[in-house]
Amino acid sequence: MSFELADLITLLDLERLEVNIYRGFSKDLGSGRVFGGQVLAQALVAARHTVEGERNAHSLHGYFILPGDLDAPIIYFVDRLRDGRSFTTRRVTAIQHGRAIFNLHVSFQVTEPGVEHQIDPPDVPPPEQLPSEPAMDLRASDRVPAPGRMAYAGTRPIDFRAVEQIDPSGTRRHPPVRHAWFRTIGRIPDDLLYHQAVLAYASDYTLLATALLPHGLSFQQPNLQMATLDHAVWYHRPARVDEWLLYEMSSPAAANARAFTRGTIYTRDGQLVASVAQEGLLRLI
Repeated sequence: MSFELADLITLLDLERLEVNIYRGFSKDLGSGRVFGGQVLAQALVAARHTVEGERNAHSLHGYFILPGDLDAPIIYFVDRLRDGRSFTTRRVTAIQHGRAIFNLHVSFQVTEPGVEHQIDPPDVPPPEQLPSEPAMDLRASDRVPAPGRMAYAGTRPIDFRAVEQIDPSGTRRHPPVRHAWFRTIGRIPDDLLYHQAVLAYASDYTLLATALLPHGLSFQQPNLQMATLDHAVWYHRPARVDEWLLYEMSSPAAANARAFTRGTIYTRDGQLVASVAQEGLLRLI
């Protein structure tokens, strides 16, 4: 399976069908279903196309309603809820086969000065001292059930380098905390929209799996039903995703067949650029 950075950028270049209506397509990452981070990123792009002036997303919150169909285009309807002097609010509904599969609320803001503070980044090894995830995946693929091995093969547009080397078969228990460096494999356009969209895309990549660590479970197990229910991102500062970013992930709680996860994303020089929260379905069947 080949998935290059140019393919990801193409996914974000939505086709305008009519005022406030856009069309996007999907790429199979090996799971056989539409990747949630892709729909999140495309919905953000659709919303931004309806915003005038230099306003950038500062927060977004999406709900995943139905699984997406890889073989059908996704239609994005944008509702222009508010155009204020400082903030702009949009609601995006993603449609397939006449049904909503995803809903996003996103707020944009003009750039303005204000007080600043942040928590310190974790002390972890630099990315140069860590193997890229595809190399780790290939070494571990023989321990993954055959139906899921496609997800461990081929090229990817983003280089993930995990700090904690965790066996993907899920046979060992670990604390519900993990760290990973990531960046795109290649440069992307300077337009901040691409960087915010790709950051949203990447933020969904490994977050929910953090909740499996204390239970000795793997997302490849046939008796585990796992899906993202909602996903939120807060953008604190601009950042380039074609330069190394550190993603700190944790899962404070799981109950009622749901797991809550959260993350913080830092630049290499320690600036906190985004925070993430997500709840997902974790159901043993």
